[in-house]
Amino acid sequence: MANSTAVLMVNLGTPDSPRVSDVRSYLSQFLNDPRVIDLPWLLRKILVNLIIVPFRAPRSAKIYKQLWTEKGSPIIYHSEDLRDKLQGSLGTDYKVYLAMRYKNPSLDSALEEIRRENHSKIIVLPLFPQYASATTGSVYDRVMKVVSKWWVMPEIHFVDQYYDHPKFVDAWEEIGRRYDWKEYDHVLFSYHGLPTRQVDKVYDNGLCEDRDCENEINEENKNCYKATSFATSRFIADRLGIPEENYTVCFQSRLDKKWLEPFSDKVVEQKAKDGAKKLLVFSPAFTADCLETIIEIGEEYQEIFEENGGEKVQLIESLNSEDKWVSCLEDIVKTA
Repeated sequence: MANSTAVLMVNLGTPDSPRVSDVRSYLSQFLNDPRVIDLPWLLRKILVNLIIVPFRAPRSAKIYKQLWTEKGSPIIYHSEDLRDKLQGSLGTDYKVYLAMRYKNPSLDSALEEIRRENHSKIIVLPLFPQYASATTGSVYDRVMKVVSKWWVMPEIHFVDQYYDHPKFVDAWEEIGRRYDWKEYDHVLFSYHGLPTRQVDKVYDNGLCEDRDCENEINEENKNCYKATSFATSRFIADRLGIPEENYTVCFQSRLDKKWLEPFSDKVVEQKAKDGAKKLLVFSPAFTADCLETIIEIGEEYQEIFEENGGEKVQLIESLNSEDKWVSCLEDIVKTA
């Protein structure tokens, strides 16, 4: 292994099981990350450990039970399939490892295995197409903290965002063509939300809302999650020939009102009230189907839509282990 390259794929994570105790443990680890909830230490500890986790864990456990399959959590088995396919594509000069930022397979244990096998180079590959401090930044942070304690430190390459990689757009285009967007009243591009204060921190001066992040990428906003989300949507829409007036970029999974807008659930509700009967929904921030796609979009938004007069919310599946997605990652790794 001395001359080989380790490829460390990292996704967000999932509880070990849908039991309340495992969901509580997962939420505690996830929400105590200062890059996820970027509040002062004491306030974050009180908010997470005394308010959010105790009340949210039992409710979330019920949702995870809906999500769970005989193979376990979708984010795990889709990521495992992706790891195996990428390994097959890369060949013996590389060894592909899979880790979750929170819970298992843990990032720390994957790094320890890489250390023991004495690889000459590590390519850290977060499975988040658009940069955010709460996702890619958190992965970088943890990897650096662990590896900084090693006596022998190999060459490390951190893969940055790749929302604009042609093969990433290729992969979404192929999946999107399985559905005829013209048969739907409107198309949504739904991204995981972030507090507005987190995108504001990208800028040395002013706020995100002071920029034209909805319409352009430039040197100032190239690492702004809102700007790259809108850009991802433009790329996919252009490939599929979806006019700007036929789609909406929106943000889901918010915790409060000071998050990126428009909110996906409110857009779904309003479209139904306006008379839409069928919605088509892409989720290009998620590279593997998970609770946020299967349950939140596929089931909860379906209920909201029906309650307000709509009929069908059609979720477009995530990239999972699609061949063109594997080809994209192979290209990213080999050019790293």
